[in-house]
Amino acid sequence: MCGRFTLINWEEMFTRFGVEAEGLKPRYNIAPAQDVAVIVAGKNRPVLKMFRWGLVPFWAQDESIAGRLINARAETVSEKKSFSRSFRQRRCLVPADGFYEWEKSGKGKKQPYRFTLRTGEVFAMAGLWDVWRSASGQELYTFAIITTTANGLVSSLHNRMPVILPKGKERFWLEAGPDNLQALQALLVPYPAEEMTATAASPLVNNPRHDSPLVLVP
Repeated sequence: MCGRFTLINWEEMFTRFGVEAEGLKPRYNIAPAQDVAVIVAGKNRPVLKMFRWGLVPFWAQDESIAGRLINARAETVSEKKSFSRSFRQRRCLVPADGFYEWEKSGKGKKQPYRFTLRTGEVFAMAGLWDVWRSASGQELYTFAIITTTANGLVSSLHNRMPVILPKGKERFWLEAGPDNLQALQALLVPYPAEEMTATAASPLVNNPRHDSPLVLVP
């Protein structure tokens, strides 16, 4: 599962992904149902958009399904009705520089940990997006993050982790056509544990209203 993440060093977005990202603020506690910066394929180059986290498929009767579709499992993403069309046609990058998981510490308490790359740099999580239209014609753009089995570092806390795409494959993820689905599926694997690290965070992260550097302090 991926239920919270960070994008603090958003200034890296232009050099890392070639997108304009002016006006963004550091985010320390990004949560579902919020509008989040994602990157989609543009006419000539990738572009940054603000989509809501929690996929609402084009065929949904209403928006209530979003809370159940914040993540898509890599093993079934090409088959499930909620995700299959987006996997073929509407993939996105979800830029981040960390994500959270929780360790149960007894008496109902949970200790959050933030997982990052050892380099501390921004990375791209594999995402899917869709556009839903209400009866009045209003459009809602939403996305989900693809998860895979956890690597050796994350598995001590959770059996799932977000798919982190390798450098050099982000444009392929965005732009590959329907003839490349097998190659796209091959990217949906755990990121190497030896290239990641985990740091204790504050229980403040449990509340999505807390979105400040304080959530990083154990």
